[in-house]
Amino acid sequence: MTQPQPFQDIADNLSFLDDWEDRYRYLIELGQALPRLEADERVDTNKVNGCISQVWLVSEPVEADGSVSLHIRGESDAMIVQGLVAILLALYSDRPAREIAETDAIAIFDELGLREHLTAQRSNGLVAMVNRIRAEARAKVH
Repeated sequence: MTQPQPFQDIADNLSFLDDWEDRYRYLIELGQALPRLEADERVDTNKVNGCISQVWLVSEPVEADGSVSLHIRGESDAMIVQGLVAILLALYSDRPAREIAETDAIAIFDELGLREHLTAQRSNGLVAMVNRIRAEARAKVH
């Protein structure tokens, strides 16, 4: 399964950055470019459990041609986690629910070397975000 172009662009950019300080800066830039959620979207029902920082994810189903895609938006109060949210959105948002449910972002992040320098808490939070997105996608697969 091919990855969406926005995600592929991020992966290509990361491949040029050998230094972790540069990768962290890039993550922060990606997060800063994300549009913020509305205040009424930063509520407990959208909050991701298992993240040490605050993370909210909003997924909106979009039906077309008999299948459901998910448009996903998100935000975190932590700069690096906000960058991880940006990468997850590039990978998952606006894709068919079936593809989202079948795509293991953790394995992809590991291939890119994105988890090796994350703290245990950030890594656990990443897993929680992925599990939440994939669970919502599975619930939309008929």
